[in-house]
Amino acid sequence: MDWATQSIFSFMTTLHFPKNFVWGVAASAYQIEGAWNEDGRGESIWDRFAHTPYHIQTGENGDRACDHYHLMPNDVALMKDLGFPFYSFTVSWPRVVPTGEGKANKKGLDFYDRLVDELLKAGIQPKTTLHHWDLPQNLQDKGGWPERDTADRFVEYARFVFDRLGDRVRIWSTHNEPWVAAFLGYATGVHAPGICDYSQAYQAAHHLLLAHGKTVQLFREGGYKGEIGLILNLNGLTPASDSQADIDATQRVHDETHALFLDPVFKGEYPQRLFDFIGPHQPKVKAGDVELIHQPMDYFGLNYYNTDIVSYDVFAGLNKARITPFSSAGWGQTDMKWGIHPAGLKNELMYIKENYGNPKMYVTENGCAMPDVPDENEFVADWGRIHYIKSHIQSLHEAIQDGVNVQGYFVWSIFDNFEWERGYGPRFGLVRVNYETLERIPKQSAHWFSKIIKQNAVTI
Repeated sequence: MDWATQSIFSFMTTLHFPKNFVWGVAASAYQIEGAWNEDGRGESIWDRFAHTPYHIQTGENGDRACDHYHLMPNDVALMKDLGFPFYSFTVSWPRVVPTGEGKANKKGLDFYDRLVDELLKAGIQPKTTLHHWDLPQNLQDKGGWPERDTADRFVEYARFVFDRLGDRVRIWSTHNEPWVAAFLGYATGVHAPGICDYSQAYQAAHHLLLAHGKTVQLFREGGYKGEIGLILNLNGLTPASDSQADIDATQRVHDETHALFLDPVFKGEYPQRLFDFIGPHQPKVKAGDVELIHQPMDYFGLNYYNTDIVSYDVFAGLNKARITPFSSAGWGQTDMKWGIHPAGLKNELMYIKENYGNPKMYVTENGCAMPDVPDENEFVADWGRIHYIKSHIQSLHEAIQDGVNVQGYFVWSIFDNFEWERGYGPRFGLVRVNYETLERIPKQSAHWFSKIIKQNAVTI
């Protein structure tokens, strides 16, 4: 070893994680499954939305996606080969209950039954989320999440899934990113069902939380084993200046994205400051609702991708807040033009610790879309993605050192997949998917992350 190499290694540090720390990868039903109208699956709001012109940037849809529905055994075998010990997947509500109400679809439940068995046979632990935005279209035709009845239909669906999989699944989530379902779906119309009405968005947010609370109650009363929680997407937020206008705008965005969900779940109250500001858009909350939402959870799931700068702008929607991406020095942006700020992950974890009692936490999504360039064998040496993930894992480790009770980390995503309104352009996967042949090719990041898991440590 020459002097230069010795110098490099002398500055390298290995960060070790606690024993039994959970490492895993994640995906969602609509983005990878395909088989959108097979074996009794009903239509979801994303099927209707993606089949409607001008809703998806590329004009594509999730009808086939990665065809995970048919290729599932091979996909699980690949996860095993890569040494991924946990797989976080979501159940498609319309695959299990095609119209969102009534009887369960046996073939739909059978698929998830086979998936869980296949995972366990491969030595992989399943982590299961009940809702990742794919509301059955029939329920949307009756009003969707702004209708209170939808929360009760969700509980009925959850019971079907708990009864079938509850003997083997030990980590459950009710919703993934309810802010996205409520505000991108019902306030801006960027996501399905494409409604642009802030009053509906706030009512949807309340009913999503109500469905969460009722489902946790069902989980307890049903004596199901394991743990259950809620997953929120929390971006870092920084005022553009020291002006009071920018500070207040940042607070309004924070109240909508953070406090609107965290306060009722952890504190049993809604943020009155936010409700005072939105005035007529306040949701209708019945007596006892907030107490029901305020069910003790076993863990809290945090999805973190980026941090934004917020400035006051009278032309910028209900919050009068303009959001622009923020990147730490030297980082640039992802392929989706999101900023990169690894320290923001620690900041969000510390915020939860300091304001909500330091609950048990998992980082349930973290990753990035990068401009992957495959070689002649379709292999992608995605060092940019590795650098992103490594730096966020370092930030996570710092949070643990500072006492945050975080016990796991999941990369988004295991596969390149259908990226919602952006179609198949952005690629988040550790595994490249050739969308024509459906071939799976692990990227450099997949092999790198596998090594991190094996060592339960990262070298920086």
